[in-house]
Amino acid sequence: MDTNEEIALTQMRKSVEKLGSSTEGYGEQTLMRFLIARSMDPQKAAKMFSQWQKWRAEMVPIGYISDSEVADELEAKKIYLQGLSKNGHPVMIVKVNKHFSSKDQVQFKKFVVHLLDKTIASSFNGREIGNEKLIGILDLQNITYSNVDTRGLITGFQFLQAYYPERLATCYLLHMPQFFVTVWRFVCRFLEKATQEKIRIVRSEEERENFIREVGEDVLPEEYGGRAKIVLLQDVAVNY
Repeated sequence: MDTNEEIALTQMRKSVEKLGSSTEGYGEQTLMRFLIARSMDPQKAAKMFSQWQKWRAEMVPIGYISDSEVADELEAKKIYLQGLSKNGHPVMIVKVNKHFSSKDQVQFKKFVVHLLDKTIASSFNGREIGNEKLIGILDLQNITYSNVDTRGLITGFQFLQAYYPERLATCYLLHMPQFFVTVWRFVCRFLEKATQEKIRIVRSEEERENFIREVGEDVLPEEYGGRAKIVLLQDVAVNY
């Protein structure tokens, strides 16, 4: 860590205290994520961190969201957790053709937190460093209009941006049908530039080969060009 980063961290900690909060118990790597997300501006990073703490206390009061709280969403069997990529990032797969817009938006938001928390926790086995990132794969194969949940997509990305800064390594979109292009363009209006730069739409054979190489054959299921078996999110045990 260079001198400028150390100065920014010190200023951020002081700014957090002025906002009536505290950075006690949070390591440098965690705080750096907020600084990076706010272009190394200590005041803006402190505001984001304080808002995250408040949100976290309200949304996840016991530190995690149990399977029983999101049972309806888990029942769809649409999220898979595949272990670590070649670069050590946990790989989460969403089969969008198994998703339908939720009538219970409170449960859906809890589900987004549940899957993000569990995916991140799967990478550190109870000892969080603070800079862990995840790889997301949105598989759009065989989707119909009934699977299109624009609000759900926007919610997921907004949660990532506001409450999981610098947690996304890469998000791959596979098998995008033509009718979804317009939907995706609309969703992109809500994505920060930094988020958009981490998204890869896989169309050509060359892009598919790059995708397999970047993620790794050992962790990708066979249907995506890898050698692994596909594993449901609820079948993976983690230590939060």
